[in-house]
Order: sequence, then C-alpha cells, then structure tokens
Amino acid sequence: MNACCAPGRTCTGASTALLPLPAVRRAAATAFGGRMAELPGGTFRMGDAFGEGYHADRERPVRDVTVAPFAIDTTAVTNTDWAAFAAATGYRTDAERHGSSYVFHLLVHPQAAGRHVLGRVPGAPWWLGVAGATWDAPEGPGSDLADRADHPVVHISYDDALAYCAWTGTRLPTEAEWEYAARGGLDGARYPWGDDLTPGGREMCNIWRGRFPYRSDRPDGRTGTVPVTAYGPNGYGLHNTSGNVWEWCADAFGPGERVIRGGSYLCHASYCNRYRVAARSHNTPDSSTGHGGFRRARDLDPLAAAEGRNTA
Repeated sequence: MNACCAPGRTCTGASTALLPLPAVRRAAATAFGGRMAELPGGTFRMGDAFGEGYHADRERPVRDVTVAPFAIDTTAVTNTDWAAFAAATGYRTDAERHGSSYVFHLLVHPQAAGRHVLGRVPGAPWWLGVAGATWDAPEGPGSDLADRADHPVVHISYDDALAYCAWTGTRLPTEAEWEYAARGGLDGARYPWGDDLTPGGREMCNIWRGRFPYRSDRPDGRTGTVPVTAYGPNGYGLHNTSGNVWEWCADAFGPGERVIRGGSYLCHASYCNRYRVAARSHNTPDSSTGHGGFRRARDLDPLAAAEGRNTA
C-alpha cells in the first residue's frame, strides 16, 4: 500500500461488512459511447526512459510492448456520467457501502469535521478517513457537486469502475493500453506533451503547486479536481492523463492490488513525481479516495481499425 499516493482501506486496520453487490444490467448500446478515441495499436517503448521513477514501482526497464487496436475515453468518467449510472441502476459504491472514504485534509467540508473524521492515515497524515464521503459528497457531509458536473467522479473503487464498465459494455484499459494512449504518439517522453513540465511557462496539468501538504499556491488556495477537459488534449485526443485524478487499470500490481496511473492533483516533485507518463502506483480493489477515478476502453476489430471503419 502506497499511502502517500492512494491510501487503502487496510491502512486503518478496520474491516467493514458489506452488503452484496447489486446486479447491474447493461445500458442501451448507444449510451455513453461518444467520447472515445480509436487507436490503431502497435509497438511502443513502455517505461521510464529517464530513471526518475521509484524502484518499488517497477517502471523499468524500458521495453517494447505491442497493443492491439482499441478505443479509450478521451476523458475520465465524469460526475454527470456516474450520476446517470447510479440513477439507472441503483448501484451503491464501495464508499457508500463501507460508509466512509479518504479525503485530503485541506478539503474536508466544515460540516464533516469533528465526529465525521475517523482518523488519519499512518505515514500520510494528510489523508483523513471521513464518514459519509462519497462520489456525490466528495469532501464529506455538507459537500456536493455544485459546479462540478464536468469534473471526474471520485471515491470510485476498482470494483465500482468494473460495474460501470459492465453497464456501458466496455472495460478498463490495460496498463499498456493506458500508457500507449497517454503518450499520445510521443516516443519515450516524460509527459503527454513532451519533456518540459511547463513549456514556455504554461501549466499543462493539474498537480500540486505550493508547499505540500500544508499550503496551496493556487488562487484562493484552491486544490482538488478540475473539469476533465481543463487542459488541452495530447496527440491522440486524450485529456488529463497527467494529474487531476488517478485512474484504475485492469492489471494486477501485486497480490490483492491493482494498478493506478496518471497521478493526481496532489502530486508534487517534492514527494511524489508520479505525474510522469511512465509512473505507476497501486491500491486494493475496494479502496476509494477523493482523487481516484477512471476511464474506459473497448476492443476494436483489427481489420475495421485498419480501414477506419470503427465508430466510437
């Protein structure tokens, strides 16, 4: 468990009995199908070409990896998307069923402070377990999604993401697909746009600015998510594959853990430079946080992809 990036439920030592998962029927075939980039696949260099990653994350060696044609969401799944899913199916997330999730300490809503705070994460005290923190109350009781319809949905576990994918007839991307798509056609670059974090002084992604974890230097001390299209797309049309929210991938990282990619609004060079395109981390499948979301993928027919006949 890598608490600094993504605290897991096991870090509290508590176990909460859950109700059985509800059955989720698939949505109509035409639902939520218009935001995917269709990629031809091929062989690319996967991994950290600069030696800047963490040894335990296993970003090296750089190796050639081949992916088949596939489609992938150009943005993370939004609050609007998830609200439609929840309304249509009655699905309750792991955070809702557990009764709590993890919230960054500067974001906890005033009404959630006090009795709703269950404790701090050992080794990462900026993470608080908050009772009632869910996808539609991201900072705990008293918070809501006002003005955040187009932000990525958060407090989503790996299992929750699978349920949404099943409903839309899609799947989570493999880790190789995710990195291939995030690179946007750039060979071995640090970031989806190149090697310079702020080319020409321009901010290219939503990561921490300030003294982590105590002070944000953004206007009004803002931190947290931004709209899924807040920054320009990479060469393949994907937005925000660096920063904003961590995104679940289909692959196992190790026993009982799944891969997450992309970094989040809390990443900073001083302690967690995992906003690089090769960076990876992990969490348990039932874990959820205020900076964890996902995007979907689906297979493409190789012949149709070669002829340009696939439609999103």
